[in-house]
Amino acid sequence: MNYHLVLTKRCNLNCKYCHGGEETGPDTEIQYSLDDLAAFLNKDDEIQLMLYGGEPTLRIPLIVELMDKFPQARFMLQTNALLLNKIPEEYAKRFHSILISIDGPEMVTDGYRSKGVYQRVLENARWLERIGFKGDIVARMAVSQESDIYRDVTHLLNLREPTFKHVHWQLNVIWDAEGNWQDFDKWVEESYNPGISQLVEEWVDKMEQGVVEGIVPFIPLVFTMLTGEASTMRCGAGIDTFAIHVNGSIGVCPISPDWEFSIVGDILTSDPKKLRNIMSVEEPCPSCEEYGVCGGRCLFTNKQRLWGEVGYNKVCNTVKHLTSTLRKQIPRIEKFIEDGLISLEDFKYPEYNNGCEIIP
Repeated sequence: MNYHLVLTKRCNLNCKYCHGGEETGPDTEIQYSLDDLAAFLNKDDEIQLMLYGGEPTLRIPLIVELMDKFPQARFMLQTNALLLNKIPEEYAKRFHSILISIDGPEMVTDGYRSKGVYQRVLENARWLERIGFKGDIVARMAVSQESDIYRDVTHLLNLREPTFKHVHWQLNVIWDAEGNWQDFDKWVEESYNPGISQLVEEWVDKMEQGVVEGIVPFIPLVFTMLTGEASTMRCGAGIDTFAIHVNGSIGVCPISPDWEFSIVGDILTSDPKKLRNIMSVEEPCPSCEEYGVCGGRCLFTNKQRLWGEVGYNKVCNTVKHLTSTLRKQIPRIEKFIEDGLISLEDFKYPEYNNGCEIIP
């Protein structure tokens, strides 16, 4: 199974859209031994560890220790990349995928995350390329009211030196709607949905040249539409993906350690095999016509609905716009496959669950 391993709750940034920031005190750090962790993980047949925080690269010695202790595990990393080049090269090259937080052009990234962050992120992404990193480098965007999805995704896709193999994004729609958005409805209507439509159109146009660009929220949804193979919760939360928090508790999602419903065990007493499929989304998701494509979007949001029912439906409508826009392009995509310009294999992503939630 897949485990988001929270290495620390501390972060070296305090982004505008984040409810994290600088945390101090003993409860911000791992409170269990790696031997206890090993005793739990050794009950599993295949181990994938997604190193997470806070900012996991604040604990580079711990990263090294984990990689030495679990040499057969598959490792992923989610990072703001400011300290990425401090990881010893031989360990950095062992990651299957590295998700790097970057929100678009310099003005957008620095506006959300602090002045100078954009250039430091690119410098350390270039470092990854220089040391011969062969894994998947994913630009992971947090999209909020200053974002223009078409402009920002296009910018990241077109970067060279460094080159991001894939671009993914999450909408800033988990927490308080009033505090995060001046006018969410207007932004969706005038910016986000039109931007999605334009991105999809140009993404499919490029397939005529034999190119399937790495826009993460598009690729696996099209695979489902082409094959008819329905998806469950695409991030895997509550199914085969869990978070191990700093106190050793096990949650269905790394963002919800403070909600009692989300804690389903702990590393001292739980059996990984008994965690599988422990929680699923409730209505209205299973009855939705897009459920087999969407999979339920977000387990935490489905359970908590911090935006209320009205806000919940507003976010779902952005997903329905995405899926309906892609579906209109399926005949063109099928024709390109038939003509041999692209193949169905191009839409099999990710190879392993790499922390991309897929549905924005």
